[in-house]
Amino acid sequence: MEKAPGAAADISIVVPVFNEAENIPELVERTFAAMEALGRPFEMILVDDGSTDESQEVFARLTRERPGLKVIRFSRNYGQTAAFAAGFDIASGGIIVTMDGDLQNPPEEIGRLVEELERRDLDLVSGWRKDRKDRALSRKLPSFFANRIISKITGVKLHDYGCSLKAYRSDVLKGVQLYGELHRFIPVLVSMEGGRIGELPVSHAAREKGKSKYGILRTYKVIVDLMTVTFLKQYGDRPQHAFGIFGLFLLGAGIAIDAYLAGLKILTGVDIGGRPLLLLGTLMIIAGIQLLSIGLLSEVMARTYYESQGKPRYRIREILGK
Repeated sequence: MEKAPGAAADISIVVPVFNEAENIPELVERTFAAMEALGRPFEMILVDDGSTDESQEVFARLTRERPGLKVIRFSRNYGQTAAFAAGFDIASGGIIVTMDGDLQNPPEEIGRLVEELERRDLDLVSGWRKDRKDRALSRKLPSFFANRIISKITGVKLHDYGCSLKAYRSDVLKGVQLYGELHRFIPVLVSMEGGRIGELPVSHAAREKGKSKYGILRTYKVIVDLMTVTFLKQYGDRPQHAFGIFGLFLLGAGIAIDAYLAGLKILTGVDIGGRPLLLLGTLMIIAGIQLLSIGLLSEVMARTYYESQGKPRYRIREILGK
C-alpha cells in the first residue's frame, strides 16, 4: 500500500537522479508495483541533483499521479553524497532503501533486502552485484581491486561497495554525517556507529536508456575518500594518537641527531655547520613540533565537534534488566 496522507511510512526509498528523464517513469512504476506487492506503507523520494534534461516535466506529471512520491530538486549539481543526505533528512520510514535511478538496480529486489535486514536483525544490508552487467575493463576490473583494498584497509568486509542498492535502519543513519563523496563508504561509517552489516547478492541489469555518469577518473576520489574514512574510523575521536606518534618520533630523532653533533663540536671542535646531518636534525625537530601541534589542534576540534552537538562517543544498542 502507498502511504496514506498524514500517515508515517514504514519504508522510505531514496533515489538520487541526474539527467535520467528516460528512466524515471519506468523506475517509479516498477518501484510502486514492487512495494504494493510487499504490502507495507512506503514513500519514494527522488532527489534531482540539478538535472538539465526534461526531468522537471516528468517529475511534475508523476507527483500528480503518485501521492506517495516526493521529489527534492537541487538548485544545481551537488553530487550523489549530498543527494543521499537530503533524502535521508526527510525520509520518515523506519527502514530506508537506496538505489540508483538508471534501472540497473532492479526495484524488485527491495523486498529481499528488507526481509534480510529484519530476519537477521541487521542495521544495514548491502547489495552485491555478483553477476554485474557492466564493461569489464573500465568498470568491473577497477571495482574488483577497489573493493578488496577498501575491505582490507577498513576492516569492513564487503564484495561490492559501489552498489547503491542497500537497506538501512533509519536510526543508525542519524549518527552518520555525509560530506564530500563519502556515500561509497556509508557501510564503514555505519560500522563506526556500531552497526551490524550484512550482504546479499542481488540481480543487476545492463543500462538500456540514458548515459552513465561514472568513469575511470573517479578512482582518485575513491583513494582520497578512503584515506579520510580510514583516519576517521581509527582516529576520529583521538587524532593525537595518529599525529603524536610520528611527531614524537621525528622530534626525538631530530634532538638525538643535533645532540650528537653538538657533542661532537664541543668535544672535538669539528666544524658541523656545513654538515647535511645538522640540517636533517633541525628539520626533523621542526616537523615533529608541527605534527604534535596539529594533533593538539585536532583534539580540540574533535571535542568541539562532539560537545557542541551533544553527540555521544558511543552508541547503546539496548539496555537489559530493570
